[in-house]
Amino acid sequence: MKIDRIETFLVAPRWLFCRVQTDDGLVGWGEPVVEGRAEVVRAAVETLSELLIGQDPLQIEHHWQVMTKGGFYRGGPVLSSAVAGLDQALWDIAGQAYGAPVHALLGGPVRDRVRIYAWIGGDDPIDIGEQAAAQAEAGMTAVKMNASGRLSPIPTSAEVDAVVNRVAAARAALGRDRDVAIDFHGRAGIAAVRRILSEIADLRPFFAEEPVLPDQAHRLHDIVTCSTVPIATGERLYGRAEFLTPLQAGVAVVQPDLSHAGGISEVRRIAALAETYGAVLAPHCPLGPISLAASLQVALATPNFLIQEQSIGIHYSQGSELLDYLVDPAPFAFVDGHINRLDAPGLGITVDEAAVRKAAATGHTWRNPIWRHDDGSFAEW
Repeated sequence: MKIDRIETFLVAPRWLFCRVQTDDGLVGWGEPVVEGRAEVVRAAVETLSELLIGQDPLQIEHHWQVMTKGGFYRGGPVLSSAVAGLDQALWDIAGQAYGAPVHALLGGPVRDRVRIYAWIGGDDPIDIGEQAAAQAEAGMTAVKMNASGRLSPIPTSAEVDAVVNRVAAARAALGRDRDVAIDFHGRAGIAAVRRILSEIADLRPFFAEEPVLPDQAHRLHDIVTCSTVPIATGERLYGRAEFLTPLQAGVAVVQPDLSHAGGISEVRRIAALAETYGAVLAPHCPLGPISLAASLQVALATPNFLIQEQSIGIHYSQGSELLDYLVDPAPFAFVDGHINRLDAPGLGITVDEAAVRKAAATGHTWRNPIWRHDDGSFAEW
């Protein structure tokens, strides 16, 4: 069996899919994308395809090593995301070839279902109480919200109060039996995060995500030690080595993205590294169905897994949903805030190829917003 064709598809709302086909007709799907830079990742996939065409798709680890190390210049979001999508597709093919779900190939499931959370509030969060209550009514056991929209370099008292009030509204709606996580998105700055964490600690957030930007990881220890709120990070980190500093700083939750951090192969290793530091895995995934399926396969086989992000109904996906690209959405059915174990071969889903090709005929040019402060200077999004 040899790989004989690799295709990519830009599909709404902001995703890139890849299709890997073998000479005996097996097809694997992956999701290699950097949101807002999908076209650039597409070019990287095309370049990496030169290393895969004509090769045995079942030599997944060998291909991962060659794709990541075969060039003198390595790493970064574009290359690691291209590798991630191709890696997902190869695992999908392997599962089909062996007649087993990917989690079985990873050592077998350690759980029967995967806990998930829902997003509320949007980029500039509003109506938090109402949205949290609606998710609780729908059976979700956890939600996540942005702590704020745009923030001043050192937030005003009113801005800090607004963050605290949002978390309080979510907690009031959810009660004590459900969880609320907050995402700082790297927007707040170290001094602001320290102040905000001290004021929301009594509300017991599930975790506080990305309190500092990735290039300020050396300051994570200051954040971890200033509060009892568990700290999470990792969506903008792309390999094991980049997780060392956060883990040594004491973060409680690592959040690699299966479409950014080298795919199934590397995220498994990141999870194992985190386990040696007593940290748990909560994969980042505000993306499409293939990335979610890959994330669930890892979650099912990973002992130190915590909870899974998913983007059904997320504010980024207006006009197009991840379920639109599946033949059957049943594998992603929510049951009491969980997704039950996926047991079909490969990634456990059937991609609707006709829907993908139709969407790709239109494509997309999604870009993240550019925010500015009142004085016109750049603000973190």
